[in-house]
Amino acid sequence: MKSMNEEVFALRAGSTQYQNPKFEFSRAVEQAYDFQRNSCEVYKRFLDAFDRTFDPGDWACLPFLPVTAFKDTPVRCGSWHPEVIFRSSGTSSSIRSQHWVRSVTDYQMHTIQLFEQRFGSLKDFRIFALLPNYLEAGDSSLVTMVRGFMDHTQQSQGFYLHDFAQLQHDLLKAAGEQRILFIGVTFALLDFATKFNTSLPDDTIILETGGMKGRGQELSRTDLHSYLATQFGTGNIYSEYGMTELMSQAYSDFNGKFVPPSSMSVSMREINDPLTESKPGKVGVVNIIDLANIDTCCFISTSDLGIKHRDGSFEIVGRLEQSDIRGCHLMYLQ
Repeated sequence: MKSMNEEVFALRAGSTQYQNPKFEFSRAVEQAYDFQRNSCEVYKRFLDAFDRTFDPGDWACLPFLPVTAFKDTPVRCGSWHPEVIFRSSGTSSSIRSQHWVRSVTDYQMHTIQLFEQRFGSLKDFRIFALLPNYLEAGDSSLVTMVRGFMDHTQQSQGFYLHDFAQLQHDLLKAAGEQRILFIGVTFALLDFATKFNTSLPDDTIILETGGMKGRGQELSRTDLHSYLATQFGTGNIYSEYGMTELMSQAYSDFNGKFVPPSSMSVSMREINDPLTESKPGKVGVVNIIDLANIDTCCFISTSDLGIKHRDGSFEIVGRLEQSDIRGCHLMYLQ
Protein backbone atom coordinates (compact mmCIF):
# COMPACT_ATOMS: atom_id res chain seq x y z
CA MET A 1 0.00 0.00 0.00
CA LYS A 2 1.28 3.47 -0.88
CA SER A 3 1.89 5.99 1.88
CA MET A 4 -0.11 9.21 1.88
CA ASN A 5 2.90 11.20 0.68
CA GLU A 6 3.43 8.79 -2.22
CA GLU A 7 -0.21 9.13 -3.24
CA VAL A 8 -0.13 12.91 -2.90
CA PHE A 9 3.04 13.35 -4.92
CA ALA A 10 1.59 11.07 -7.60
CA LEU A 11 -0.79 13.95 -8.32
CA ARG A 12 2.04 16.08 -9.70
CA ALA A 13 1.82 17.34 -13.26
CA GLY A 14 2.84 14.70 -15.73
CA SER A 15 1.38 11.84 -13.71
CA THR A 16 -0.17 9.10 -15.83
CA GLN A 17 -2.90 8.50 -13.26
CA TYR A 18 -4.99 11.33 -14.74
CA GLN A 19 -5.40 9.05 -17.77
CA ASN A 20 -6.49 6.11 -15.61
CA PRO A 21 -10.28 5.52 -15.86
CA LYS A 22 -10.20 4.27 -12.24
CA PHE A 23 -8.74 7.54 -10.93
CA GLU A 24 -10.76 8.67 -7.88
CA PHE A 25 -10.97 12.45 -8.04
CA SER A 26 -12.86 12.81 -4.76
CA ARG A 27 -10.30 10.82 -2.80
CA ALA A 28 -7.48 12.80 -4.41
CA VAL A 29 -9.14 16.09 -3.38
CA GLU A 30 -9.25 14.98 0.26
CA GLN A 31 -5.61 13.92 0.14
CA ALA A 32 -4.55 17.18 -1.48
CA TYR A 33 -6.44 19.27 1.08
CA ASP A 34 -5.05 17.36 4.06
CA PHE A 35 -1.55 17.75 2.65
CA GLN A 36 -1.73 21.42 1.67
CA ARG A 37 -3.48 22.72 4.77
CA ASN A 38 -0.31 21.78 6.65
CA SER A 39 2.41 22.07 3.99
CA CYS A 40 1.47 25.24 2.10
CA GLU A 41 2.23 28.12 4.47
CA VAL A 42 0.21 30.67 2.48
CA TYR A 43 -2.86 28.43 2.34
CA LYS A 44 -2.45 27.43 6.00
CA ARG A 45 -2.47 31.08 7.12
CA PHE A 46 -5.53 31.69 4.97
CA LEU A 47 -7.41 28.76 6.51
CA ASP A 48 -6.39 29.77 10.04
CA ALA A 49 -8.14 33.11 9.53
CA PHE A 50 -11.50 31.30 9.49
CA ASP A 51 -10.96 29.88 12.99
CA ARG A 52 -12.86 26.70 12.13
CA THR A 53 -12.23 23.32 10.54
CA PHE A 54 -13.46 22.21 7.14
CA ASP A 55 -14.48 18.81 5.82
CA PRO A 56 -12.60 18.10 2.56
CA GLY A 57 -15.33 15.63 1.68
CA ASP A 58 -17.69 18.59 1.25
CA TRP A 59 -16.11 20.64 -1.53
CA ALA A 60 -18.83 23.26 -1.38
CA CYS A 61 -17.62 24.38 2.05
CA LEU A 62 -13.87 24.53 1.38
CA PRO A 63 -12.20 27.96 1.26
CA PHE A 64 -10.39 28.63 -2.00
CA LEU A 65 -7.24 30.75 -1.93
CA PRO A 66 -7.74 34.04 -3.82
CA VAL A 67 -5.60 34.05 -6.94
CA THR A 68 -4.22 37.44 -5.88
CA ALA A 69 -2.11 35.58 -3.29
CA PHE A 70 0.26 34.65 -6.12
CA LYS A 71 1.13 38.34 -6.49
CA ASP A 72 2.32 38.73 -2.92
CA THR A 73 4.56 35.80 -2.06
CA PRO A 74 5.71 32.43 -3.39
CA VAL A 75 2.96 29.85 -2.99
CA ARG A 76 4.49 26.42 -2.41
CA CYS A 77 4.31 23.34 -0.21
CA GLY A 78 7.48 22.92 1.79
CA SER A 79 10.79 24.46 0.77
CA TRP A 80 12.08 23.83 -2.71
CA HIS A 81 13.54 25.95 -5.51
CA PRO A 82 11.64 26.35 -8.77
CA GLU A 83 13.05 25.29 -12.09
CA VAL A 84 11.06 28.13 -13.63
CA ILE A 85 8.79 30.94 -12.43
CA PHE A 86 5.81 31.66 -14.65
CA ARG A 87 4.57 35.25 -14.58
CA SER A 88 1.23 36.64 -15.65
CA SER A 89 0.92 39.15 -18.46
CA GLY A 90 0.66 42.78 -17.38
CA THR A 91 2.08 46.24 -17.74
CA SER A 92 5.49 47.18 -16.40
CA SER A 93 3.82 49.12 -13.57
CA SER A 94 1.47 46.34 -12.47
CA ILE A 95 2.20 43.60 -9.97
CA ARG A 96 2.36 40.30 -11.84
CA SER A 97 1.40 36.92 -10.44
CA GLN A 98 4.20 34.41 -10.00
CA HIS A 99 3.75 30.66 -10.12
CA TRP A 100 6.71 28.61 -8.94
CA VAL A 101 7.07 25.40 -10.96
CA ARG A 102 9.16 22.52 -9.70
CA SER A 103 9.65 20.81 -13.08
CA VAL A 104 9.21 22.28 -16.57
CA THR A 105 9.31 18.79 -18.08
CA ASP A 106 6.45 17.60 -15.85
CA TYR A 107 4.41 20.71 -16.69
CA GLN A 108 4.88 20.22 -20.42
CA MET A 109 4.10 16.51 -20.18
CA HIS A 110 0.89 17.34 -18.31
CA THR A 111 -0.24 19.91 -20.88
CA ILE A 112 0.43 17.42 -23.68
CA GLN A 113 -1.67 14.78 -21.91
CA LEU A 114 -4.59 17.18 -21.45
CA PHE A 115 -4.47 18.39 -25.05
CA GLU A 116 -4.37 14.84 -26.39
CA GLN A 117 -7.27 13.80 -24.14
CA ARG A 118 -9.32 16.42 -25.95
CA PHE A 119 -8.01 16.53 -29.53
CA GLY A 120 -5.97 13.40 -30.16
CA SER A 121 -2.27 12.91 -30.82
CA LEU A 122 -0.23 16.08 -31.21
CA LYS A 123 2.03 14.24 -33.62
CA ASP A 124 -0.77 14.44 -36.19
CA PHE A 125 -0.40 18.24 -36.31
CA ARG A 126 1.88 20.92 -37.67
CA ILE A 127 1.76 23.65 -35.01
CA PHE A 128 1.61 27.40 -35.63
CA ALA A 129 1.59 29.85 -32.72
CA LEU A 130 0.73 33.55 -32.91
CA LEU A 131 1.50 34.75 -29.39
CA PRO A 132 2.77 38.34 -29.34
CA ASN A 133 3.28 39.80 -25.85
CA TYR A 134 3.51 36.31 -24.36
CA LEU A 135 6.47 35.37 -26.54
CA GLU A 136 8.23 38.68 -25.94
CA ALA A 137 7.76 38.48 -22.16
CA GLY A 138 9.79 35.27 -21.99
CA ASP A 139 8.23 33.90 -18.78
CA SER A 140 4.82 32.79 -19.98
CA SER A 141 3.27 29.44 -19.08
CA LEU A 142 1.39 29.53 -22.41
CA VAL A 143 4.59 29.83 -24.44
CA THR A 144 6.19 27.05 -22.39
CA MET A 145 3.18 24.85 -23.06
CA VAL A 146 3.25 25.46 -26.82
CA ARG A 147 7.02 25.01 -26.96
CA GLY A 148 6.49 21.65 -25.26
CA PHE A 149 3.95 20.77 -27.96
CA MET A 150 6.49 21.59 -30.66
CA ASP A 151 9.29 19.68 -28.97
CA HIS A 152 6.98 16.68 -28.62
CA THR A 153 6.34 16.69 -32.37
CA GLN A 154 10.03 17.37 -33.12
CA GLN A 155 9.09 20.65 -34.77
CA SER A 156 11.96 23.13 -34.89
CA GLN A 157 9.96 26.36 -35.05
CA GLY A 158 6.43 27.64 -35.36
CA PHE A 159 6.21 30.90 -33.38
CA TYR A 160 5.25 34.14 -35.10
CA LEU A 161 5.08 37.74 -33.91
CA HIS A 162 4.14 40.33 -36.52
CA ASP A 163 5.12 38.87 -39.91
CA PHE A 164 1.61 38.01 -41.06
CA ALA A 165 2.65 37.54 -44.69
CA GLN A 166 5.17 34.85 -43.74
CA LEU A 167 2.63 33.23 -41.42
CA GLN A 168 0.06 33.04 -44.21
CA HIS A 169 2.64 31.63 -46.63
CA ASP A 170 3.68 28.93 -44.15
CA LEU A 171 0.09 28.04 -43.26
CA LEU A 172 -0.91 27.56 -46.89
CA LYS A 173 2.23 25.55 -47.61
CA ALA A 174 1.59 23.24 -44.65
CA ALA A 175 -2.09 22.87 -45.56
CA GLY A 176 -1.28 20.40 -48.28
CA GLU A 177 1.15 18.40 -46.18
CA GLN A 178 -0.19 17.94 -42.63
CA ARG A 179 -3.11 18.73 -40.35
CA ILE A 180 -2.77 22.21 -38.82
CA LEU A 181 -3.07 23.34 -35.20
CA PHE A 182 -3.12 27.14 -35.12
CA ILE A 183 -2.86 28.58 -31.59
CA GLY A 184 -3.20 32.32 -31.08
CA VAL A 185 -3.90 35.01 -28.56
CA THR A 186 -7.36 36.36 -29.35
CA PHE A 187 -6.47 39.90 -30.43
CA ALA A 188 -3.68 38.69 -32.73
CA LEU A 189 -5.85 36.00 -34.33
CA LEU A 190 -8.53 38.59 -35.05
CA ASP A 191 -5.98 40.98 -36.52
CA PHE A 192 -4.49 38.30 -38.74
CA ALA A 193 -7.90 36.96 -39.81
CA THR A 194 -9.05 40.47 -40.77
CA LYS A 195 -5.94 41.48 -42.72
CA PHE A 196 -5.16 38.09 -44.29
CA ASN A 197 -8.24 36.15 -45.29
CA THR A 198 -6.71 32.65 -45.24
CA SER A 199 -8.84 29.65 -46.14
CA LEU A 200 -7.57 26.52 -44.39
CA PRO A 201 -8.59 22.84 -44.64
CA ASP A 202 -11.73 21.71 -42.81
CA ASP A 203 -9.77 19.58 -40.34
CA THR A 204 -7.67 22.55 -39.14
CA ILE A 205 -8.01 23.36 -35.43
CA ILE A 206 -7.96 27.03 -34.46
CA LEU A 207 -7.34 27.49 -30.74
CA GLU A 208 -7.79 30.98 -29.29
CA THR A 209 -6.83 32.07 -25.81
CA GLY A 210 -5.93 35.11 -23.73
CA GLY A 211 -8.65 37.58 -24.70
CA MET A 212 -8.22 41.03 -26.20
CA LYS A 213 -5.77 42.41 -23.59
CA GLY A 214 -7.29 45.87 -24.01
CA ARG A 215 -6.70 45.84 -27.78
CA GLY A 216 -10.23 46.48 -28.89
CA GLN A 217 -13.74 45.55 -27.93
CA GLU A 218 -14.28 42.15 -26.37
CA LEU A 219 -16.53 39.92 -28.48
CA SER A 220 -18.82 37.25 -27.17
CA ARG A 221 -17.31 33.80 -27.61
CA THR A 222 -20.10 32.94 -30.07
CA ASP A 223 -19.41 36.00 -32.24
CA LEU A 224 -15.65 35.48 -32.05
CA HIS A 225 -15.84 31.84 -33.11
CA SER A 226 -18.31 32.65 -35.89
CA TYR A 227 -16.04 35.35 -37.33
CA LEU A 228 -12.92 33.17 -37.16
CA ALA A 229 -14.78 30.27 -38.78
CA THR A 230 -15.81 32.51 -41.67
CA GLN A 231 -12.34 33.97 -42.17
CA PHE A 232 -10.47 30.67 -41.94
CA GLY A 233 -13.04 28.45 -43.64
CA THR A 234 -13.22 25.88 -40.85
CA GLY A 235 -15.73 25.22 -38.09
CA ASN A 236 -13.12 23.77 -35.74
CA ILE A 237 -12.73 26.89 -33.59
CA TYR A 238 -11.99 26.26 -29.92
CA SER A 239 -10.93 28.20 -26.84
CA GLU A 240 -8.40 27.35 -24.15
CA TYR A 241 -8.95 28.35 -20.52
CA GLY A 242 -5.81 28.46 -18.46
CA MET A 243 -3.85 30.86 -16.32
CA THR A 244 -0.41 31.44 -14.89
CA GLU A 245 -1.45 30.05 -11.50
CA LEU A 246 -2.77 26.72 -12.85
CA MET A 247 -0.93 23.68 -14.18
CA SER A 248 -4.03 22.41 -16.02
CA GLN A 249 -6.05 23.78 -18.92
CA ALA A 250 -9.66 23.37 -20.03
CA TYR A 251 -10.76 23.40 -23.66
CA SER A 252 -14.11 24.36 -25.11
CA ASP A 253 -16.54 22.07 -26.88
CA PHE A 254 -18.35 22.83 -30.16
CA ASN A 255 -20.81 25.04 -28.26
CA GLY A 256 -18.08 27.22 -26.78
CA LYS A 257 -18.46 25.82 -23.26
CA PHE A 258 -15.34 24.72 -21.39
CA VAL A 259 -15.01 21.11 -20.27
CA PRO A 260 -12.75 20.51 -17.23
CA PRO A 261 -10.03 17.88 -17.79
CA SER A 262 -9.47 14.87 -15.54
CA SER A 263 -7.19 16.85 -13.19
CA MET A 264 -9.61 19.73 -12.64
CA SER A 265 -12.98 20.52 -11.09
CA VAL A 266 -14.76 23.86 -11.49
CA SER A 267 -17.45 25.38 -9.29
CA MET A 268 -19.10 28.77 -8.92
CA ARG A 269 -19.42 30.63 -5.63
CA GLU A 270 -21.72 33.46 -4.66
CA ILE A 271 -19.99 36.81 -5.21
CA ASN A 272 -20.88 38.08 -1.74
CA ASP A 273 -20.73 34.73 0.07
CA PRO A 274 -17.65 32.77 -1.05
CA LEU A 275 -18.45 29.71 1.09
CA THR A 276 -21.77 29.21 -0.70
CA GLU A 277 -21.87 27.47 -4.06
CA SER A 278 -23.92 29.12 -6.83
CA LYS A 279 -26.75 27.15 -8.37
CA PRO A 280 -26.27 25.75 -11.89
CA GLY A 281 -26.99 28.41 -14.49
CA LYS A 282 -26.34 31.32 -12.12
CA VAL A 283 -23.36 33.67 -12.43
CA GLY A 284 -20.73 33.25 -9.74
CA VAL A 285 -17.01 33.52 -9.04
CA VAL A 286 -15.05 30.74 -10.74
CA ASN A 287 -13.34 28.46 -8.22
CA ILE A 288 -11.00 25.75 -9.44
CA ILE A 289 -9.55 22.59 -7.95
CA ASP A 290 -6.43 21.79 -9.96
CA LEU A 291 -4.88 18.65 -8.53
CA ALA A 292 -1.76 19.12 -10.65
CA ASN A 293 -1.02 22.15 -8.42
CA ILE A 294 -0.05 19.75 -5.63
CA ASP A 295 3.30 21.53 -5.11
CA THR A 296 1.63 24.96 -4.73
CA CYS A 297 -2.12 25.21 -4.02
CA CYS A 298 -4.86 23.13 -5.61
CA PHE A 299 -7.74 25.30 -4.39
CA ILE A 300 -7.89 28.59 -6.31
CA SER A 301 -10.55 31.30 -6.32
CA THR A 302 -10.09 33.17 -9.59
CA SER A 303 -11.05 36.71 -10.55
CA ASP A 304 -13.33 35.40 -13.29
CA LEU A 305 -17.11 35.29 -13.33
CA GLY A 306 -18.74 32.27 -14.88
CA ILE A 307 -21.71 29.97 -15.17
CA LYS A 308 -21.59 26.24 -14.50
CA HIS A 309 -24.01 23.94 -16.29
CA ARG A 310 -25.54 20.73 -15.01
CA ASP A 311 -23.37 18.64 -17.34
CA GLY A 312 -20.22 20.01 -15.64
CA SER A 313 -19.23 22.38 -18.44
CA PHE A 314 -18.79 26.08 -17.72
CA GLU A 315 -18.63 29.48 -19.38
CA ILE A 316 -16.62 32.59 -18.57
CA VAL A 317 -18.81 35.69 -18.68
CA GLY A 318 -16.68 38.46 -17.17
CA ARG A 319 -14.23 39.57 -14.52
CA LEU A 320 -14.70 40.27 -10.83
CA GLU A 321 -14.44 44.00 -10.25
CA GLN A 322 -12.57 45.30 -7.20
CA SER A 323 -15.81 46.72 -5.82
CA ASP A 324 -17.37 43.23 -5.92
CA ILE A 325 -14.69 41.55 -3.83
CA ARG A 326 -16.14 40.16 -0.61
CA GLY A 327 -15.59 37.46 1.97
CA CYS A 328 -12.58 35.24 1.31
CA HIS A 329 -10.93 37.78 -0.97
CA LEU A 330 -11.22 40.55 1.60
CA MET A 331 -10.09 38.19 4.35
CA TYR A 332 -6.93 37.45 2.41
CA LEU A 333 -6.31 41.11 1.53
CA GLN A 334 -6.62 42.10 5.17
